[in-house]
Amino acid sequence: MYMNTTRRVVITGMGVISPLGMTLDSLWEGLTSGKSGVAPLSAINTQYLPTKFAAEAREFTGSIDDFGPLDAERKKAIRKGLKVMCRETQMGVAAAQRAVTDAKLDAADGVDPERIGVLFGSDYMLTLPDDFAAGIMKCIDEEGNFDFTRWASEGMQQLTPLWLLKYLPNMPASHLAIYNDLRGPNNSLTLREASANAAAGEAFRTILRGSADIMVAGATGSRIHPMKMVHSLTQEEVAADGVEPTKASRPFDLNREGMVLGEGAGAVVLEELQSAKRRGAKIYGEVLGTASSSVADLSGIAHRETALRNVMAASLRDADRKPADVGHLHAHGLSTRSCDEEESRAIHDVFGDGAAKLPIAAAKSYFGNLGAGGGLIEMIASVLSLEHQRLFPVLNYDTPDPKCKLAVCRDGDSPGASFLNVNVTPQGQASAILVSAFSG
Repeated sequence: MYMNTTRRVVITGMGVISPLGMTLDSLWEGLTSGKSGVAPLSAINTQYLPTKFAAEAREFTGSIDDFGPLDAERKKAIRKGLKVMCRETQMGVAAAQRAVTDAKLDAADGVDPERIGVLFGSDYMLTLPDDFAAGIMKCIDEEGNFDFTRWASEGMQQLTPLWLLKYLPNMPASHLAIYNDLRGPNNSLTLREASANAAAGEAFRTILRGSADIMVAGATGSRIHPMKMVHSLTQEEVAADGVEPTKASRPFDLNREGMVLGEGAGAVVLEELQSAKRRGAKIYGEVLGTASSSVADLSGIAHRETALRNVMAASLRDADRKPADVGHLHAHGLSTRSCDEEESRAIHDVFGDGAAKLPIAAAKSYFGNLGAGGGLIEMIASVLSLEHQRLFPVLNYDTPDPKCKLAVCRDGDSPGASFLNVNVTPQGQASAILVSAFSG
């Protein structure tokens, strides 16, 4: 595939919906003040769950005010569309709309909408049990049993006609393009936690190859959902009760007991450099390289360590950079026994002797696993670190794990001039993106 190597891609807008708030300032303040976004779970009945805390995006109510400053026409369109958006889609659209506003794209003159596209990542989206309640009640027989033979003729009639639209993973990108008249390339990726870097990376390549000048790249996700929580609790290492919620997420700490479940969304506006300069846009940083990898053996067993090693090394090759050029690494930092150890080994394989000195950031220590949305919020957190020339400390890192010999960030560490952002899924899908401070 042809790539125009003379084109450069910069970040000109950012937006978040997170357990630490819905603005860049609130996210940064939370990270630098040691504020945890983990608290007792309120959205779901926890009576029969082994964990009773999570990182909810509590400020996000789904009201039109959550989507940031909007003109009257756009506000009317989004408010009308809310009824066909599930919570994940709402968060994704809100984060992206905030990024569009931050980049001043909604007020830009002379920007061709045919040259602006959208690339969005997400988790798999599941319907809520409540959506089926009315239909199920219609199929209850006289003895109080559910009669499945009546579902097609009586039960399904109770579903709203546009029910399915709420849960299609391409909806965030579709809504955003419609509301903002973005007519360029449009795509959606569903790679769980690897979705964020993969979406930003593909948006980066879309601009490099000349198919667009501006791309809105985002990701949205949630582990706070009745069925998804069951999936996580039965298949993954999740921190259970018996610990203070704010202390539960502790990446690379010897006493970590599993990940914390959360929700959130993030988005960035990526723009070809000359386009950004013509608009007089604020430039947060520059994307230098990206990579994705998926590794599993013939029996389907994932090899996360190999996938992580692949994407870190490939991102550096893509950017024509050496390991020593990386200022800090924003790790996946899941806070599980297995994943943290595998990630640590992959970091040592790629960075060699330099791994012992490379600052390691892990925003999941503040808000746990947000699913697909986490990687974008983590990327934005590191961009803010470059801007403020200060790294936030990894929360709850009290006792270093001898199996994870890393330079885990303490308060006030320098972020350097660039960072590598990394994420991986339990299925062995990994993605990474290399970003630097803008040098002109």
